[in-house]
Amino acid sequence: MMRTVVLKCPPDDLEKAAQVLREGGLVAFPTETVYGLGANALDEKAVAKIFHAKGRPPDNPLIVHLASAEDLPQVVASIPPEAIVLASRFWPGPLTLVLPRKDEVPLITTGGLETVAVRVPDHPLALELIRRSGVPVAGPSANLSGRPSPTTAAHVLEDLGDKVDVIIDGGPTGLGVESTVLDLTTSPPVLLRPGGVTWEALEEVLGKVILDPAILAKEPIEEGPVRSPGMKYRHYAPKAKVYLVEGQDEERIAARVDSLAAELAAAGLKVGVLATAEGAARCGRGLVLIGGSRRDPAALAASLFAHLRTFDRLDVDAVVVEGIKPVGLGLAVMNRLRKAAGYNIIEA
Repeated sequence: MMRTVVLKCPPDDLEKAAQVLREGGLVAFPTETVYGLGANALDEKAVAKIFHAKGRPPDNPLIVHLASAEDLPQVVASIPPEAIVLASRFWPGPLTLVLPRKDEVPLITTGGLETVAVRVPDHPLALELIRRSGVPVAGPSANLSGRPSPTTAAHVLEDLGDKVDVIIDGGPTGLGVESTVLDLTTSPPVLLRPGGVTWEALEEVLGKVILDPAILAKEPIEEGPVRSPGMKYRHYAPKAKVYLVEGQDEERIAARVDSLAAELAAAGLKVGVLATAEGAARCGRGLVLIGGSRRDPAALAASLFAHLRTFDRLDVDAVVVEGIKPVGLGLAVMNRLRKAAGYNIIEA
């Protein structure tokens, strides 16, 4: 059985990880969003290892990570002016652009699509790894499919263990949710997945940006091909059943979180509660974890997946989550929570 090598930050020998990529192996690496599971994006056999390790459906496309915008011609057939503008504004950073696929990019990497999703991550270890490897790196989140995304090397090891050749331990990630995915093959552009670059910020640069209906759907939308990671399948979910409480009034949401937690506890369930700092004051039942303030969605995003994994370790039966306004980074938080809950939404 293969033994996974864990390289500490700063890594003992980043060249070792780069060589693994060049030779067709798997390397888990930190980015500013979550940890990625990397393989040479141009090597079909290497990319197949990603799908096998994660248990990922084959029609779920991967994001290709580059060292700089200058490397786009390696994987993209044509580069529209909007891509150049966005790259100059947001790269390196948590923005993924969907562009026409170059023939050299195998269809296994793109989930069978004629488009490829690309970004330049904003993390020094990720960038140095890609530079040293000399190849574009396909890198979905380094977790088992459907599980909360990994924001530490320990999360990667917990999910994937010896399925990975090397794990680069760069400490906790900063943003905590995945990149924004924007489709530039349509006019106007379509936001396929909200993330670290907000919808509002994109519209400031591009003007009109369409929000894909699946982003804030209250039930699964699974028709047609998967145009972006995070769209079709169940994602981000802990083992326990998740109840997401939403509404227009923050105080009513907090009150409903508390009453629902009490109802579940009365039914004999071990209950976890993920609350804001403001809402936690009303929680009288359950194991309460505080994600951050309602006024600070960045803090809520940064701790989201780690808290969901903590509930797994606490072996709770149900998790009740306090929803927030889907504005700015809150849109990404609520998108992740709706999928983690399997669209089990309680209106307050």
